[in-house]
Amino acid sequence: MKVEYQRCCGIDVHQASFTACVSIKTESESRKEKRQYGTKTADILAFADWLHELGVTHAAMEATGVYWKPLWNLLEGQFQMLLVNPQHVKAIPGRKTDLKDGERIADLLQHGLLRGSFVPPLPIRQLRDLTRSRAVLAQERVRMANRLQKVLEDANVKLASVASDVLIWGDLVKREVEPGGIFLTKLGPARKSQNG
Repeated sequence: MKVEYQRCCGIDVHQASFTACVSIKTESESRKEKRQYGTKTADILAFADWLHELGVTHAAMEATGVYWKPLWNLLEGQFQMLLVNPQHVKAIPGRKTDLKDGERIADLLQHGLLRGSFVPPLPIRQLRDLTRSRAVLAQERVRMANRLQKVLEDANVKLASVASDVLIWGDLVKREVEPGGIFLTKLGPARKSQNG
């Protein structure tokens, strides 16, 4: 089979560690080296140094949950990275075992048999994370407002009949301004018509 990349690495990622197999096939040598590392930043940087020492140009790993992200973030830009769907690796004929996953990925990469998944550029990934965090916070705010509304209703405080958003009253308590001004600002025309 034709060798596409002479010096490449296959990475099998787990939660607390990852194993890597570097495959080198040139006219003068053919060898494989395996190592295991932890997933802490210092370990990943030591791994990157090892790859540089061996002259590795390409690396591939399976997209395993979110475990691939720290590796990708630290290795991106230093090597040509490929994130592979595990289903694609399983579909390629050959035996797949946990002990030899890294070696198998390295072999498949070396012969150009792997297809990479799309990984957006770093700014897009950061924007996605920020947007997801904002959505979670907005959902949490709604949950808290509903819980507060329930507690008030259980205490026979009918705040919901006056204000649609119970959390507005938090502004009245926190701020040292005239409560009526905030009340009129937040409730808008419905409240004004009661006074006028």
